[in-house]
Amino acid sequence: MPRPSSTRASHEHDALIRKSALAHPSQEDEIVRASTDFLGGPLGQHIRRFAPPWSTLRILILLAAGGYLLGYFLDYSCVAGGWASPDRYEQLCYSDIPALFGFRGFAEGYLPYLQTPPGGQPLEYPVLTGIFMWLASIVATPVAEVLGIDATGAFFNVNVIGLLPFLLIAVIATALTVRHRPWDAAMVALAPTMILGATINWDLIPIALTALAMLAWSRNKPGWAGVALGLAIAAKFYPVLMLGAFAILALRTAKWRPSVVLLASTIGTWLLVNAPFAIANREGWWYFYSFNSQRGVDFGSIWYASSVLGVPAVPADALNTVATGTFLFLFALIAVLSLATKRRPRLAQVAFLVIAAFVLSGKVYSPQYVLWLVPLAAMARPRWRDFLIWQFGEVVYFFAIWWHLAGYDVEDAKALGVELYAVATFVHVASTIYFAVMVIRDMVNPEHDPVRTDGIAADQDDPGGGPFDNAPDAFTIHPRKGRN
Repeated sequence: MPRPSSTRASHEHDALIRKSALAHPSQEDEIVRASTDFLGGPLGQHIRRFAPPWSTLRILILLAAGGYLLGYFLDYSCVAGGWASPDRYEQLCYSDIPALFGFRGFAEGYLPYLQTPPGGQPLEYPVLTGIFMWLASIVATPVAEVLGIDATGAFFNVNVIGLLPFLLIAVIATALTVRHRPWDAAMVALAPTMILGATINWDLIPIALTALAMLAWSRNKPGWAGVALGLAIAAKFYPVLMLGAFAILALRTAKWRPSVVLLASTIGTWLLVNAPFAIANREGWWYFYSFNSQRGVDFGSIWYASSVLGVPAVPADALNTVATGTFLFLFALIAVLSLATKRRPRLAQVAFLVIAAFVLSGKVYSPQYVLWLVPLAAMARPRWRDFLIWQFGEVVYFFAIWWHLAGYDVEDAKALGVELYAVATFVHVASTIYFAVMVIRDMVNPEHDPVRTDGIAADQDDPGGGPFDNAPDAFTIHPRKGRN
C-alpha cells in the first residue's frame, strides 16, 4: 500500500499532465480525422516529423496568413479593375474600404469626426475604426505617389496589410483562451467566411479586441478584459452586448467584484477614446449613433426578406421598437436558459447566443457580420461538422447578396432575383439557428459539450471562464441547485 505522500505526489503528477496536455482534433473530431489521413492518419505521424521547432501557435499563424492571402487573391480582380460595377458584385470581391476612401474625405486628407467634406456626410463608424481608416489614408497617399498607382487601390492594400495583425491577434487570443484546446482556433483561421469576407470592412479590429477581452478574462484579469472590451466597443457597437453575457453568469455565480471591475474599465476605456472627439465636435462624433438609430430595414435582415416573400412589412416608425424588442425577448430567453440549466453554461456559449440573437434580429445583416461570431463559435462548440454546416449557409448568403446587388448599379447586368435572395437570407438564418441549437443542446446536456468531455481539463468547469470557472451557483431557477 503506497504511503500518503506517494499518493499525493501521484495525484499532483496526474494533474500536471492534464494541464500540460493538449486536445487533438484529429483524435476527437471525425471531420478532422478524415481530413488528416494524407498527413499520416489520425495522429498525424508524418506532420509531427516536421513540427519541431514549429509550435501550435506558429502553425495557426501560418494557416491564418495563408487563408487571408487566399482571400486577397480572390479579391484581386477588383483590385486590378478598380471595383467597377457590376464586376465587383459578379466577381464576389466587393469591399467598403475603397468606396469610403473617396466618399468620406480620406482622399482629401480630412480628419474624421472633426472635418466633413463639402457636400458629404460625417463618417458613420465608431472612433477607433475611424482613426485606423485615417491613419491608413495618411500612409496610402505617399505610397500611391511613390509607386505610381491609383490612390484608392493603395488605400485598400494598406488596409489589407494593416488588418492582418488583427486577424492574427484574434486567432492567437482564441487559441490561448482555453489553454488545452489551442487547435480550436484553426476554425477562426480557416473559416470560409473569414477567407471570403475579412476585407469587406474593418470588422477584424473589434473581433481581435473582443478575443483579447475573452483571453484576459480567462486569465482572471477583469481590468484588462475591460480595457480590451472598451476598445472593441470604440471600434464597433456589437461588443457592448458581451456585457450581457457576463451579467447573466455573474448573476448565477454572484461573482460581482470581477464583473464590476470589467464594467468600470470598459466604460472608462470607451470614454477615454471617445471623449476628445465628442467634446471637439459632438455632431460629427454622434453621427454614427444617429445614423444607425434612423436606419431603415435593409439587406440581410429577416424583416427585409419577410417583406419580399409577402409578409406585411414592419412600419418604418416602428422598426426600431420591433427589432430591439425582438432582441430583448431573445436575450431574456437566453438569460432564463442560462439560469435554468442544471450545470452553469460556459461563458463562450452564452456570448455566442447573445451575439447571434443580435445579428438575427437586427435591421440589417452585412455579409461580414458573421465574422463576429466565428471566434465565439470556435470556443462555444468546437466541432467542425456543425461549424461547416453553419458556414455553408453563410457562404450561400455571401454569394446571394453580391449577385443580387449586381443588378442595382447596372440595369442590364445579370442578377439574382429578389425572391431567391430572400430565400438565401433565410438559409443563413437557418444555419445560424442550427449552430445555436447545438450550443443550447450542450448547455442543457453537458455530456455533449466537446470542451467539458475531452478528458483533459477534468479539474475545470469552464476552462475559458476565468472568475466563473468552478464557481458555485448563487442563483438559479432550477429546483436543484448544484455546485456548478
